[in-house]
Amino acid sequence: MKLSQIILFFFISIPIIEIYFLIVVSDEIGWLQTILLVIITAMMGVSLLRHQSMATLMRAQKNMSNGQLPANEIIEGIALLIGGVLLLTPGFFTDTIGFICLIPFLRNNIIKFFLLRQAVKQAKSTSQYDQVFGDNPQQENPNNKPRRPPEVIEGEFKRED
Repeated sequence: MKLSQIILFFFISIPIIEIYFLIVVSDEIGWLQTILLVIITAMMGVSLLRHQSMATLMRAQKNMSNGQLPANEIIEGIALLIGGVLLLTPGFFTDTIGFICLIPFLRNNIIKFFLLRQAVKQAKSTSQYDQVFGDNPQQENPNNKPRRPPEVIEGEFKRED
C-alpha cells in the first residue's frame, strides 16, 4: 500500500470514527455535555502538552550542555507535536491517541517500537544490498584477513589549459 493511499484512508476513516463516537456519547450524556467534554479534554491536553514539552526541552538543554546530542528528546518532541495536534482536533478518538502520545511511558514504548521497526527495515535493505553487490564490511573475507582501509594518495595538482 502506498503512502498516499494510507493517508487518504486516514483522512476518510478518522472523521467517520470521530462522528460515530460523538453521536454515541451524545446519545448517552447529551449533546451539551459532549461538547463540554470535548472542550475539557482539549484544555487538559494543552496543559499536559505544555508540561511535557517543558520537561523535554529541559532534558534536551541538559544533554546539550553536557556535550551530548539530544536525539531522544528530538524524537519525543515530534511525538509531543503529533499528540498536541491530535488533542486540539475535536473528538474522542483523536484525543485518546493524543493522550497516548503525551504519557511518557507509552510515548517511549511507541517510539522504541517504531525505531525498532525502522532498524529492522534498514537491516533488511542493507542485507539485500549486500546480496546484490557482495560488499558487507561486517562479513569476514574468505582469507580471514582483516580488511584494510582504501589506500589514499595525497598530492597537489595544477591545471594547465
